Amino acid sequence: MATVLVTGGAGFIGSHIVDALIARGHQVRVLDSLAPQVHGSSAAPPAYLNPAAVFYRGRIEDHEALSAALPGVDVVFHEAAIVGVGQSMYEVQRYVDGNTGATAAFLDYLVHHPEVRPKKLVVASSMSIYGEGAYVDSAGMPLYPRLRSRSQLETRAWEVVDERGLEATPSPTSEDKPLYPTSIYAITKRDHEEMCLAVGYAYRIPTVALRYFNVYGPRQALSNPYTGVGAIFSARLLNNKPPLVFEDGRQTRDFVHVSDIVQANLRAMETDAADYLAVNVGTGTPTSVLQVASLLADHLGYEGTPVVLGKFREGDIRHCFADISRARHLLGYAPLVSMSGGIPELVRWVSSQEGVMDHTDHAADELRKWGLTE
Repeated sequence: MATVLVTGGAGFIGSHIVDALIARGHQVRVLDSLAPQVHGSSAAPPAYLNPAAVFYRGRIEDHEALSAALPGVDVVFHEAAIVGVGQSMYEVQRYVDGNTGATAAFLDYLVHHPEVRPKKLVVASSMSIYGEGAYVDSAGMPLYPRLRSRSQLETRAWEVVDERGLEATPSPTSEDKPLYPTSIYAITKRDHEEMCLAVGYAYRIPTVALRYFNVYGPRQALSNPYTGVGAIFSARLLNNKPPLVFEDGRQTRDFVHVSDIVQANLRAMETDAADYLAVNVGTGTPTSVLQVASLLADHLGYEGTPVVLGKFREGDIRHCFADISRARHLLGYAPLVSMSGGIPELVRWVSSQEGVMDHTDHAADELRKWGLTE
């Protein structure tokens, strides 16, 4: 059995990875700063954190914390990051320092302390680094568009069009698609991926970058308005408010259950087939944002309907869902949880939470204040 460190291991995805590792008999350490935006003001780890894990409170750029947590570690799962697409566009320095800078400091520590270099590094990347997903144009040719123009969005013409002005057809997004990140957060996740792969290769630390698509499931921070739409919509509904949906709600994403994210991480640890590569982790199935809002409202017994705003946000994309061929072939990965199976579980967990605060209006006010939405 291995000794494993999970950075950000008290968070949503990290804590599920911790549980799975402990269930398989591994010795697990957690390094987490317990950021208030995610964990609230409590100085204690969350109640759901597995008591069998050894907990270290600290940031990944903190040499003292690393010197305590890293010795004897065989595998590192690097999940720690500041999450929030919109917020990253008006807190640029904090996101770059907390994501790119912190990961650079962590890697620098590994470079200068060869005695604690792990035998494997698995880093959490993100579908956000793609920008728009892949499409096929009206002539049947691959199309990798940049953002839709502001002038187009102002006319409420939401779909991506090709050079002929005709609507393009969304297609699965593979790892070979050019990267066009459209937010500071996305840029920092690209940095995570590329820095870890480069340093890993140079110093012979087998490294895998997993590009997570839109993750949902229990333990997502419901009071954090900068997390995934499942949690944001749930917080609204628990406060008897309708989900707020931008554009026309028909924009699609690839919603993947956290248990499938865990599956991919464990498989990346256990095989060398994907070493030094980036790998998509999703379901391969597009689901509209409006569908998610409606499903959650139905399951939580909300009698109203989601509010479709008909407005856009700077940097938003229209469609992006995963081509998971590489994950299937190299990792033996196959998604096991569909939306129909995952939403009821999420709702059961959401319904058990008390004192959930809805900060969506505040987050929307911030975006308006900075001119990032209408």
